[in-house]
Amino acid sequence: MTEVQEKGKLAKVASYQLNGITTKEKNEALEYIAKQLVEDKEKILKENQKDLQVGEKNGISTSILDRIMLDETRIEAMHDAIYQLITLDDPIGEVLERLEKDNGLRMERKRVPIGVIGMIYEARPNVTIDAATLALKTGNAVILRGSSSAAFSNRAIVASIHQALAKSKLPVDAVQLITDTSRETAQQLFTLNEYLDVLIPRGGKNLIQKVLQSSTVPVIETGAGNCHMFIDASAEQELAFKLVLNAKLQRPSVCNAIESLLVHQEWFKEHGKSLLEKLDKKQVKIYGDEYVCKAFSKAKLATEEDWYTEYLDLAISVKLVSTCEEAVNHINKYGTRHSEGIITQNNEHAAYFQQHVDAAAVYHNASTRFTDGFEFGYGAEIGISTQKLHARGPMGLPALTSSKFYIYGDGQIRE
Repeated sequence: MTEVQEKGKLAKVASYQLNGITTKEKNEALEYIAKQLVEDKEKILKENQKDLQVGEKNGISTSILDRIMLDETRIEAMHDAIYQLITLDDPIGEVLERLEKDNGLRMERKRVPIGVIGMIYEARPNVTIDAATLALKTGNAVILRGSSSAAFSNRAIVASIHQALAKSKLPVDAVQLITDTSRETAQQLFTLNEYLDVLIPRGGKNLIQKVLQSSTVPVIETGAGNCHMFIDASAEQELAFKLVLNAKLQRPSVCNAIESLLVHQEWFKEHGKSLLEKLDKKQVKIYGDEYVCKAFSKAKLATEEDWYTEYLDLAISVKLVSTCEEAVNHINKYGTRHSEGIITQNNEHAAYFQQHVDAAAVYHNASTRFTDGFEFGYGAEIGISTQKLHARGPMGLPALTSSKFYIYGDGQIRE
């Protein structure tokens, strides 16, 4: 039996044991994890340094190293997110529908755990905590398979989780980590239908597409973030500057940072060069259409591929458009259905944009950087779904549940 099969079997057994666990017992376990995380902080940071050293040696980009990096502030944020999760209502057992038939049969549809969730993800070790704690709060077991770039960090974090669970009423086996980060183990996870109920990929476009194409286990698609900001003709200059700079620069390596900028040609005539100069001063590489390149000599001519690219770095593609409709059409062609924004003082244009753009989150006069489970009040997130079935947008607790019909009778038979 391979590591994947063995840990899949353990997780499946643990998922059945979780069925009788109360909300109080789950919250106590989460509190143990939060405290253990802080107690083991030095060990975790030491292991994280090993990942960073290996990454630097292997030439990993600074943006990816930023995703891998843990420090006291980030561990404190993980700790705080767990406590926020504890305060949230437990969705398990919530009655979604009630029906009483003429024959006296009473039917209820209730939220129940999905069972065993598989999580395959890249770089970010904080996902290890997010996925484990959200799964436990909803009564699910979880199998984690992180990337080799954060292998030391993930092992250290899961060791802390296991130590905490050993003090609780929850089974330690409810959280499993696949330590072998080879492609072979990923492929085994894609076809682990006997033990896995759903698989959630979280990472770049290549990983997500690989999972979608190869998995026989049902997949919840979490999207790459080729996010756009559209500056309409009526946009206020200072507001546009503030929102674009924040959405691009506040943390360039994350999926809700903008990668493409669409600018109405009338607005660009007055303010475009100034905005591009501000981006350039922040070391942002600019890939523009022919009009942008003509107006700003430091811009490089964008290729068709640039409009599709999620840079996750200090780079942005810039295109001029003549109407709101043209901006929407561009986004719907090249976007990844993640987060899109419009900056405008024209409410009709804002309404048109928000209605017609195909994305999980659509912003009016705000930075796209808010598409995040913590910001949406979910405590944390297991990912941001860009599909339309079951869950969409930041996935908090309800997204990790299924439903079951409970039928109560007193001898009814079907004639």
